[in-house]
Amino acid sequence: MKILVIHGPNLNMLGKREPSLYGKQDLAALTGFIKNAATAKGLKTVFFQSNYEGKIIDKIQAARGKIDFIIINAGAYTHTSLAILDALKAAAVPAVEVHLTDISKREEYRKFSYISEYAEKTICGKGFDGYKEAIDYIAQKA
Repeated sequence: MKILVIHGPNLNMLGKREPSLYGKQDLAALTGFIKNAATAKGLKTVFFQSNYEGKIIDKIQAARGKIDFIIINAGAYTHTSLAILDALKAAAVPAVEVHLTDISKREEYRKFSYISEYAEKTICGKGFDGYKEAIDYIAQKA
């Protein structure tokens, strides 16, 4: 099973951006953590990070027929992007939405997620462990 892990805007700043919220580990550490969790379950991972909505959409569309599952943290686009939601629907690749923080306990404008309309599962507020939970969920479906 092949999983595409998509990190949206500002996730490239992990470890630097608001470490009290997002932690002190960087994106490379998160990538390694996810890769190890997936490998332990016999799953293959491909990683993508972009600060640009269109590039995220292109990557989702390209996944159709080539990727078995998507794990997506769309960053701020979670709360604003109908286009990413539409791309997920069009690609028809099952998805799990993950957020390092608990968006339901954040600012009012962060509480709504367009991605949740499509995602089979949404995991919030568990830091890196949320990604492991997503991997475990996907492994059960394999």
